[in-house]
Amino acid sequence: MANNVTEHKHGGLKQLPATAICGNDITSSCLYVSALAIIYSGRWAPVVLLFVAGVLFLFRSIYAEVVGALPLNGGAYNALLNTTSKFRASVAACLTILSYMATAVISASEAMHYVHTLLHTLPIVYATIGLLAVFMILSIVGITESARVAIVIFIFHLASLSFLMLMGLFYLGTQGTGLEILITNMQTPTPGGLRTALFFGFAASLLGISGFESSANFVEEQAENVFPKTLRNMWVAVSIFNPGMAMLALALVPIAAVQHHEEALLAYMGQLAGGGWLSTVISVDAALVLSGAVLTSFVGVNGLVRRMTLDRCLPQLLLKTNRRGTTHRIIISFFILCVSILLITQGELKALAGVYTISFLAVMVLFAFGNILLKIKRAGLPRPASASWLSVFGAIMAVLAGLAGNAIMNPNYLFVFLDYFLPAILVVAVMLWRITLLKLCLFIVRATISGMTKRLARMAQSIRNKIDEINSQQIVFFTRGDNTANLNRAMLYVQNNEDSNRIKVVIVVKDKVEVPSHLEEDLTFLNKAYPNINIEFVVLENVFGPRLIKELSQEWNIPINFMFIGSPGNHFMHGLSELGGVRLII
Repeated sequence: MANNVTEHKHGGLKQLPATAICGNDITSSCLYVSALAIIYSGRWAPVVLLFVAGVLFLFRSIYAEVVGALPLNGGAYNALLNTTSKFRASVAACLTILSYMATAVISASEAMHYVHTLLHTLPIVYATIGLLAVFMILSIVGITESARVAIVIFIFHLASLSFLMLMGLFYLGTQGTGLEILITNMQTPTPGGLRTALFFGFAASLLGISGFESSANFVEEQAENVFPKTLRNMWVAVSIFNPGMAMLALALVPIAAVQHHEEALLAYMGQLAGGGWLSTVISVDAALVLSGAVLTSFVGVNGLVRRMTLDRCLPQLLLKTNRRGTTHRIIISFFILCVSILLITQGELKALAGVYTISFLAVMVLFAFGNILLKIKRAGLPRPASASWLSVFGAIMAVLAGLAGNAIMNPNYLFVFLDYFLPAILVVAVMLWRITLLKLCLFIVRATISGMTKRLARMAQSIRNKIDEINSQQIVFFTRGDNTANLNRAMLYVQNNEDSNRIKVVIVVKDKVEVPSHLEEDLTFLNKAYPNINIEFVVLENVFGPRLIKELSQEWNIPINFMFIGSPGNHFMHGLSELGGVRLII
């Protein structure tokens, strides 16, 4: 069964490099979780950290079942993608990406803070950017080369922690008053009572298992059967070092003084147990292992985003690979996002700590829900291990309690978390619903064009009507029976100078017999010659003069200034001024 389940794995990472990559993240937690546990739980800190190790033990079987059945990169995203909708899976992916971003920036910055204790002139922000750039380059070069760096850091870290514990025990055994601080701390009452101490201490100490989800995000790069071993190794390291360091801290440092050394408690413990040289070793180790956590973030997010891009949740351009076969665009994009957050916060990373806490714990809960869905919907899928229902529900309740505790302790973290989470999920939502959105855009464009077309058609019709209205103004030309040439000049004048396509050619006679016989034929010819002009021939039995012109203007509703005549001869009995504005055009 196991062979059938793991046949999709194609990577070559053995147990040590795979453990080192994810282990640097989770084992670096002892650098700060011991202080957090003591601050919130006091003398109960080792017990609280053992509880956390117990929760991690439950998640071992949960992760082993899900990833064993679905051996693909993506972690919680992969679990939900194969058991529920792509959108729900993408929510888990966004939470994981936010967790990785916060991890990378916080770890890089804290590493440079430790280096700053040794090199006081070091510019922390620029050094942090430089460290992020180094691991970006390592990730682009390839995971094998990155794993070598991770192994060196991991081994040095475990050796440093082990040496600190041995030196601490030696210090306590050789000092006559070595156990007095421990006895005093154990007799110190816990503020708020036992329940409050355990609850809030547990919530704060859950950060001690951050990084446990990392291995599931690059499982395809691991050799067969390596993944469950990475889970086991991480659990063993956390179960030993986190409670052990908290117990050693209670033996070396008074509870009241822990808060003053919260940011570098282990370095202070090294100072007490071995002197300045041991404190320096611990500071160097802290800088290295926190740097290793940065590498874990790059490796984990690369595997996750690549999987999301293959599933078309993100733009396909991210899949382009370089000559070494790595998806450098994903890595560079992640680096840019991390640097932008660092610059926006100006190195003040408390807000990102809230993002980190909530996103990480939410990812753990969603992974457990993915396990439930896998049991229900994919019961027939082969898997090398299976988590009990009691383990799954116990893990969910424990992490939900941790989420509630962190929300109560730091309510502002929720708002900061939403500031980062909502834009991230919006980008994914746009990608997932891009067909619907494109159809909506198409509908809007078509509706806009249709509306514009109708408005433009109405506008065009209005313009046409205005043109027709202007052209409908009729022109009157009084003729005396002019020859064709004069009539043609009259037509040309109207065509070139007047906005009209209608002309009345009027001849005024005492008797219709006086109308020249050729006139009607000439006008018929001109009507064909000027098809755009409607020529109407009118014969009036009357006397041409001012009175007739005025009467015709009123009867035909044609202004006198649109009435034309040829040049009058010497026998014309009226002056041009008497005609009321009739125009000469020939």
